[in-house]
Amino acid sequence: MYDYLIVGSGLYGAICAYELNKRGKRVLVIEKRAHVGGNIYTEKVEGINVHRYGAHIFHTSNKAIWNYINQFAEFNNYINQPVARYKDECYNMPFNMNTFTKLWRDVFTPEEAHRRIEEERAEGYTQNPSNLEEQAINLVGRTIYEKLVKGYTQKQWGRKCTELPAFIIKRLPVRFTFDNNYFNDRYQGIPIGGYTAIIEKMLEGIEVKLNCDFFDDREKYLAMADKVIYTGAIDRYYDYCYGALEYRSVRFETEILDCPNYQGNAVINYTDYDVPYTRIIEHKHFEFDSTSPKTVISREYSSAWKLGDEPYYPVNDEKNGDLYKKYRQLADGESKVHFGGRLGQYKYYDMDDVIESALNALETL
Repeated sequence: MYDYLIVGSGLYGAICAYELNKRGKRVLVIEKRAHVGGNIYTEKVEGINVHRYGAHIFHTSNKAIWNYINQFAEFNNYINQPVARYKDECYNMPFNMNTFTKLWRDVFTPEEAHRRIEEERAEGYTQNPSNLEEQAINLVGRTIYEKLVKGYTQKQWGRKCTELPAFIIKRLPVRFTFDNNYFNDRYQGIPIGGYTAIIEKMLEGIEVKLNCDFFDDREKYLAMADKVIYTGAIDRYYDYCYGALEYRSVRFETEILDCPNYQGNAVINYTDYDVPYTRIIEHKHFEFDSTSPKTVISREYSSAWKLGDEPYYPVNDEKNGDLYKKYRQLADGESKVHFGGRLGQYKYYDMDDVIESALNALETL
């Protein structure tokens, strides 16, 4: 008999396992995949740490969280500076003076950029925006919207911007400085050696069963421990009794190329709708690898989600929010099972948020 069964070996589950084991609890972790780490899993390909389920860049302004994760790995000083490609043009992200001086050839100063954006906002302003397109133009004007927002957003959601609700874009960050640092957080980087090594270190000395699906025999697994920490999809746990929550999914095409440097940057977003993928990741640039003779790239395709697909991004609209509340009420009535993580709480989490959420939950378990 175990004190705790943890369903899922992603970051949330691994932190819970590590902390409970440290407190002397007997823990069993079961994982349906053939590897630990959930979606932050990295694997070596041609000597390069490849982010199997999409790029993960650690960033936080919480010093305690930064110190916590640094117990398990040394981080490099990678700064996220993505590039946006629209047709045959490249722009710096997020929207900043480097972007504006290229968008408008007669703009050179913050005052001129601010004036141009305000002029475009005023020209296209909608009093009560009814869709994402109207909202985006209200925020940044038509030029930025058409080149850097529209196509990417439509690919991401699989719908025209005129068919998407306005609330999806509450703000679009605009900087009037020549600063390409995507995140404002004080601490950021990539773990040297990849994320899988972090999870493996957390799970040292803990029993882990891979290729083990909780739903193959849920009653047996529930009976194996006094308490359960479940990090899978909350609606699946309740057999979709109120219906399935919605997600967007992502499909990856990963390719080994016989060249040392394909695109010169870790992340290039493709904002033109005619390009089917949303971005290309070149993994070696996350760790400043200049010696490998080959490179590995991943093209990312946003896709509609259906039951059986890997869920990535919760669709946090009003309909799904109301549906999640029904499942949350069922979860709140559980005395033995705790629901955590991105799928268990139907919430998009950055990695620092996952750590903080797990540590806070442990205080009450």
